[in-house]
Amino acid sequence: MRAALADPSGPVPSILHASLIELLEEIGTLEQRCKHLDRELKRLHEHDPVIERLLKIPGIGDLTATALRASVVDIQRFPSGRHFASYLGLTSREHSSGEHRRLGRITKQGDPYLRTLLIHGARSVLLAARSAQRRGLALDRLRTWALDLQERRCHNKAAVALANKLARIVWATWRHGRDFKTHP
Repeated sequence: MRAALADPSGPVPSILHASLIELLEEIGTLEQRCKHLDRELKRLHEHDPVIERLLKIPGIGDLTATALRASVVDIQRFPSGRHFASYLGLTSREHSSGEHRRLGRITKQGDPYLRTLLIHGARSVLLAARSAQRRGLALDRLRTWALDLQERRCHNKAAVALANKLARIVWATWRHGRDFKTHP
């Protein structure tokens, strides 16, 4: 864009040059702020063993790990991974009666920010697993399960189900103080 603006006879009208140059400078400033915040997040989790453990889980990055740590604080208040996933709004809404059990969409009752981060992390795990599968690489059990689910259901349902599973893994990793290990 800068090269197009530098050429006065280029395709960009000359009346827009000043405004576009100002916008490019603003974008540069925002990129610098983002890089600074990324450095701050990395520095923040260097001293927290919980965040270090969470970063070893697939689909959990700096932003998700620090957001989980800041929002949840005490994982001991959740008796199980299902309670934690329910707190995030990643469990199915139940419309059951008598002997018929009907599960619907996710409840969306929990924290929308954390739920969004986990679902986007699950989407990235699905895409990376699909790419690894195409290249013929071996997949662990979690990624194999997610791809099988994606084949049976649609991509979005598989992403939400994987996010639910990731929330349960986060709970177990954090609660028991052990690192996540992949199983081939």
